[in-house]
Amino acid sequence: MATAEQRIEHSRIAVRGLNLHVAQSGTGELGTVIFLHGFPEIWYSWRHQMQAVAAAGYRAVALDWRGYGLSDQPPEKETASRDDLVEDLLALLDALAVHKAFLIAKDFGAMPAYDFALRHPSRTSGVMCLGIPYLHGGSPFTTLPEGFYILRWREPGRAEADFGRYDVKRVVQTIYILFSRSEIPIANEDQEIMDLADLSTPLPEWFTEKDLDVYASLYEKSGFGYPLQMPYRSLHKTQPVEDPKFQVPVFVVMGEKDYVFKFPGVEAVLKDGVMEKFAPDLKITYVPEGSHFVQEQFPDMVNELLLGFLRDHPVA
Repeated sequence: MATAEQRIEHSRIAVRGLNLHVAQSGTGELGTVIFLHGFPEIWYSWRHQMQAVAAAGYRAVALDWRGYGLSDQPPEKETASRDDLVEDLLALLDALAVHKAFLIAKDFGAMPAYDFALRHPSRTSGVMCLGIPYLHGGSPFTTLPEGFYILRWREPGRAEADFGRYDVKRVVQTIYILFSRSEIPIANEDQEIMDLADLSTPLPEWFTEKDLDVYASLYEKSGFGYPLQMPYRSLHKTQPVEDPKFQVPVFVVMGEKDYVFKFPGVEAVLKDGVMEKFAPDLKITYVPEGSHFVQEQFPDMVNELLLGFLRDHPVA
């Protein structure tokens, strides 16, 4: 029997002047599902979900965002904005001859997914996001301490110096450990973010050394320069959609131990009906013990939720 990796085909597709790395699986009789990664993730983050949707009759497509992994680096990192990702996604659908697709996203990948669904509802079958609800206007990070990892990584040069003390594998390992916890990564004044975990801290049991090697090899190719620009130093550049109203089904899956729950305003958006004002066809599901990497931690559970969402909204 072929392995999961053997059933995934890889290509580089010309999109808006750059070649984006795209992994694909499945023939797509029932439609196309586009997977959008976050940080420190990559197309490989969706390996379990790609196989499940392909086996169910969908075409699974997972890309490396521009500047990530095996995709080309944009020429001017400093001008990065979320609009680039939305436009890349639209151009990718055109290049793949896909008129309409489901968008499955997590972490910062949820932001362009929500934006795309709002701006291009005729090209969107539905949107499912893990770990990030729709936050109209963003989250007020200024209420968090100076050592909050996003505030630290926004500072030009600071994360570069912090990461530069270690090899790429150690950086990815540390961030995976930190982001899999239920507490927001916050450094003391005399610490850097990489100091919050050391080599004695074990990897999460669901994340293998082989997985770490794959991530490290891909980030060795791309480096961390663009990922620090997008998303961390570009969050303020995108203007929110005015009077947003989703015209497509929206499904949010949150791990109950996801540290993002502790971001200012996030719990209220999820539990006080705030998001329903923007998304009339909304479903929210919580995964007990689920972390920020719930799709890797509990792949079978997330696959079941994902396939249920796809079945509930068949493509006409």
